[in-house]
Amino acid sequence: MRPYRRTAAGRGIAVTQHQDTARELVPVLAAHAREADRTRTVRPEVIDAAEASGLFAIVAPSAFGGDGSTLAELAGATRTLAHGCCGSAWTLSFLMLHNWLLSRFPQETQREVLAQRPWSHIAAPLAPTGRARRTDSGWMIEGRWEWATGVNHAEYVLVHALDDHTPPGDGVPFATRFALIPVDSVTVEDVWFTSGMRATGSNAVSARAVEVPDAYTVAGQVMLDGGAGQDPLDQLPLMATLALVASAPALGAAEAVVDGFASRMRERVLAYTLGERQADQPAARIRLASALAEVRAARALWEASIDDLVEAGGSAEGPSVSDRAAARLAAATTVRMARSAISTVAEGSGASAYSEGSALQRHQRDVEVLKGHVVFDWDRSAEMVGRVELGMELGPTDLI
Repeated sequence: MRPYRRTAAGRGIAVTQHQDTARELVPVLAAHAREADRTRTVRPEVIDAAEASGLFAIVAPSAFGGDGSTLAELAGATRTLAHGCCGSAWTLSFLMLHNWLLSRFPQETQREVLAQRPWSHIAAPLAPTGRARRTDSGWMIEGRWEWATGVNHAEYVLVHALDDHTPPGDGVPFATRFALIPVDSVTVEDVWFTSGMRATGSNAVSARAVEVPDAYTVAGQVMLDGGAGQDPLDQLPLMATLALVASAPALGAAEAVVDGFASRMRERVLAYTLGERQADQPAARIRLASALAEVRAARALWEASIDDLVEAGGSAEGPSVSDRAAARLAAATTVRMARSAISTVAEGSGASAYSEGSALQRHQRDVEVLKGHVVFDWDRSAEMVGRVELGMELGPTDLI
């Protein structure tokens, strides 16, 4: 594994190497996947390997030594990592993605947070479930937030709070503010007891009367909309970008499941037969092709949607509400199709596929829980997109 070195130009691993780096990490994630599931956290060996590879700098601000890479690079690396462990890939992707959010803060804050290395480990529960009150020296932050993916490894927590001081903008019923808080200033509540995505350790955090300097806060709409900065992602809106990246682990897990099914088919001898291999059954071959079709269609939609959002981000107007809604729908559809492909495979894999050591059952559990994330809630996402397509107004809580 290559150690990270800050070069004279202030940049780390070359952008073209990110996919190779992710592929190198897949066996590491896979080797520790069962233990990560059991202990409900990404294993230290995986975090250490990812740090040594430099992958955490993939979309960190280039002005402070990060790679400042593209959405396609980040999402692609995440999809690849999920072949080893869906839950660990999800966590690593969030720890990567949240470094991009630093670019929304004042340069002095970025300089301080990234003084030691080009990335920081930041958890960011994005629902605005706290309160931000103006003080003489900054902001007083209080509240409780679910779910803080990566908080077990975090140095900071980026929380979202209702702003009691700033008047709301046109058409917005309330103002919000994001605050970057050292993790030792919040309480981490060990509440992530789930049937899947256990490795993410997505516990809750709470803060009580935490004083945050003004330079460590950002107005909610600035954080959500973007539009400033020198790196490719800086022009992209947060929620659409998040949705496309967060759907990558589901797609990668489905690809791994289908690949595993094909490999197992070649050797598997079916019970209650006279030595017949599964690969010799026409129905099994049809099942494999059906799953392949779903995964390949999901990937094609997902990659095209990434390209579309990036193209819209490069326009003078930036991504429209319709562009953002399209990204949300594509992400939710990708997860839906990944679940379907995994189910297709599982139905033809026999009871042994559900042994504790089986990667298939772990991937299936992970994707079933992953689909519960609010950005993939099908009813909510589809209803919102339908409103946009019909030219109807969005609701006050639609973070699009």
